[in-house]
Amino acid sequence: MKEITLIKGLRILLLILICLMCIIPFYVLLVLSLNAPSRVFYEGNLFIPTFAWSNFADAWEKSRIGTAMVNSSVITFGTLGLTILLGGMAGYAIARRYTWYNKAVFSLFIGCMMIPGIINTVPLYSLMRRIHAVNTLWGMILVCSTLALPSAVFIYTTFIRALPRELDEAAEVDGCTGMRAFWQVIFPVLKPATASFVILNGFGIWNNYAQAAFFLQTRDRQNIPQALSVFFQQFGGAKWHLMSATAVIAIVPVVVIFLIFQQQFIEGLTEGAVKG
Repeated sequence: MKEITLIKGLRILLLILICLMCIIPFYVLLVLSLNAPSRVFYEGNLFIPTFAWSNFADAWEKSRIGTAMVNSSVITFGTLGLTILLGGMAGYAIARRYTWYNKAVFSLFIGCMMIPGIINTVPLYSLMRRIHAVNTLWGMILVCSTLALPSAVFIYTTFIRALPRELDEAAEVDGCTGMRAFWQVIFPVLKPATASFVILNGFGIWNNYAQAAFFLQTRDRQNIPQALSVFFQQFGGAKWHLMSATAVIAIVPVVVIFLIFQQQFIEGLTEGAVKG
């Protein structure tokens, strides 16, 4: 019994240390964002800020992070909506009609997941120029959707295969066509899969910098990573309070979205582990 208690105590201690390693950097960032401009960040009590709340207002105005957040929101939600629409329908077709052609298409999608998106940037840029999509939000949505579509098809195909075919048969008995059966019967059951896709890909789309640096070229079209990069280069480490406050503002939407979808995400991982 003593050995079991000791092992449990060591596990709890290890978990506490891991949590501290994850929390401390965010806490330090929050402390720096609340320090007064006149305070040197290594003077005084490092763990208690001076609570200069005006830093956030100054950071919002000088960094123009508001415009970047709107752009990132449009790109992220537009990409997720388009990818969920196309990926869900493609996953349903592949899972329910597993012909040799669908097998080949599914294998192609799996292969695309192994190719880094940055490799295709140069030919993609040439294509984007031809369709006049450079420096447009809808063009960036198309780029991000192309990169995220293989992941969506893989996730939805895997989840739909685990669903019993009796759902489709019951929908056909009620007079539903294939498309109607998917949207009214199958898709509502795929909430864990959708939440998993949103969390796994949404953060990457929100924080996309590699493609944004090529396709979003003016200040009014920049997303959050670009705006942060320009803002940090402008001050060059001279104003830690403004840089930290801007970073905190940029983090808040991501944390809120994760808290909203975390339960569905855990359910999705659990179902995938049991049924897969």
